[in-house]
Amino acid sequence: MSPVEAHADVVGSLLRPAHLLQAQEDFARGRIDCAEFKRIEDRAVGEAVALQESAGLEVVTDGEMRRQSFQSQMTAAVEGFGEHDLSAFLWGEWHGDSELGDRRVPRPSRLGVVGKLRRRRHLCAEEFTYLRARTRRIGKVTLPSASLWANFWSRDVSRDAYPTLDEFLEDVTRILREEVAELVRLGCAYIQIDAPQYALFLNPETRRFYESLGWSADVWLAKGAELDNAVMEGFRDVTFGLHICRGNQESRWLVAGGYEPLIQVFQRTRAQRLLLEYDDERSGSFKPLAAVPREKMVVLGLVSTKRRRRETPDELRRRVEEAGRWFPMHRLALSPQCGFASSVIGNRVSPEDQAYKLRIVVQTADSLWPASA
Repeated sequence: MSPVEAHADVVGSLLRPAHLLQAQEDFARGRIDCAEFKRIEDRAVGEAVALQESAGLEVVTDGEMRRQSFQSQMTAAVEGFGEHDLSAFLWGEWHGDSELGDRRVPRPSRLGVVGKLRRRRHLCAEEFTYLRARTRRIGKVTLPSASLWANFWSRDVSRDAYPTLDEFLEDVTRILREEVAELVRLGCAYIQIDAPQYALFLNPETRRFYESLGWSADVWLAKGAELDNAVMEGFRDVTFGLHICRGNQESRWLVAGGYEPLIQVFQRTRAQRLLLEYDDERSGSFKPLAAVPREKMVVLGLVSTKRRRRETPDELRRRVEEAGRWFPMHRLALSPQCGFASSVIGNRVSPEDQAYKLRIVVQTADSLWPASA
């Protein structure tokens, strides 16, 4: 199968419509049954697909409409993680502009895996089979990076289930690899690994948290890439993307800094596509792209999902051409910097902003790479 080489891409999540958010509350409170809830979820996915197709995207997702967070399909499908709420996925020091301000979400004190992991069902099979039936475009599914789940391991809480972090992440990797095998069997051609934890090493505080679990930052980056590669290894009929962002919640972010410390991840990963956040000065320069192996594609996340300001084709073209000084233009692509709603909370942009930004990604990509339009 040919690799996915689309020059216009989408990261994953889209804003949840009001009717879906209401249905989630109604279902949790027992006001609607499972069948009705699934009909409403299906409707939201159909709307997400129609939005992306109308923008002209060759790659589409289901908008992550069936998830509470970009990574929550793991805890929804696998036993052993213990009780938790949305804060388990959102903890950290979040930063916003002068209007939003900063917000601290404490890490839950008893967060931790409490039992051996056992998969009750597949994580994403429902997502992909429904998506596959409703589009002839390339259907992309997103999976969380294996080492991201270190957040759920604790020496105190997890010692009976997993005495060491290595044992825990080995089981996480096994489950993710089994999920890739099922998605490939179902015909999925594009799987994205979401790995925001790599960028967290740019922040001294979050770096100290990870290092407190037992590994130095350099070992973390090397082991993280090794685990991701173990998830991807041997699957020739699928293109893998690796998405590295700096936190994305309610239009806030977690860390800033250039990609230079992460170059070893760029060079070690088996992923054919690197999806990188570059929507403002927090991401530094394009210079680290010079270290990316030339057989990969670099997807530039230049269109902000955090801000309502609407980018223009001219400014986006200038930025892509600037990146082209460091990496071959024909191996570059364009996307939003992250999802529009990494959790059900969503960013502070309107559905109209979202639609515009998806269209401008496609229009700009078509003007830069007309042969692929």
